[in-house]
Amino acid sequence: MTRVESAGPISTQTQAPTGGAVQTLIVPGLFGSGEGHWQRVWHEDRPQTRMLQQADWEHPDLETWLAALDAAVEAGGETYIVAHSLGCLLTAHFSRRPSARNVKGAFLVAPCDLRRTEALHPGRLAFDAVPTMPLPFPSLIIGSLNDPYITPGELDRLRDDLEAPLHTIGAAGHINIASGYGRWAQGYALFDAFRADVEGRSASARSAHGAAADEQPAFTERSAAYR
Repeated sequence: MTRVESAGPISTQTQAPTGGAVQTLIVPGLFGSGEGHWQRVWHEDRPQTRMLQQADWEHPDLETWLAALDAAVEAGGETYIVAHSLGCLLTAHFSRRPSARNVKGAFLVAPCDLRRTEALHPGRLAFDAVPTMPLPFPSLIIGSLNDPYITPGELDRLRDDLEAPLHTIGAAGHINIASGYGRWAQGYALFDAFRADVEGRSASARSAHGAAADEQPAFTERSAAYR
């Protein structure tokens, strides 16, 4: 998780989206996502996008970070999460909170292994390992084959623990500025395909089951596009 210096604080945009629109919430990891990081560019490029703010990006504390994510999702209503690195672990922990009912889908990019991250940044993290339980909302993990923060084997275990499809994009490092990811067109395309899949499943469920379709799609069948 290469540190990126930011030109200023990351905007929280605390107002909920207007007109009932579904928000996209950007969830950074350790050190935040500074100027030029693909998450910051995404926030600038796309409407109905908010970026989560944490009081201390330098020393992540799980309970403090969870409270901030909880508040942002409650304020925003229906939400797609776009998380990076430690933000992916945060999202997995958040999935047990009541407000996770508002999450329509989670796009989890370059998740990190906690022990590996603690070894690379000793004394900074007050976090717990990812809970080994299926996520209650549709999710897609985007991984790299040469990420210093997680091995391919650890990615596979995370996929199995969370029961979330895994899509690898080759040797992409940590999918951050250090590995060349500013504006990330492929990321947009992957997210748009994921969101279209989720929305399509929701529409099919409403058509087939009527009132029962208010429940989140199970998303247990793996889309061939994400294998």
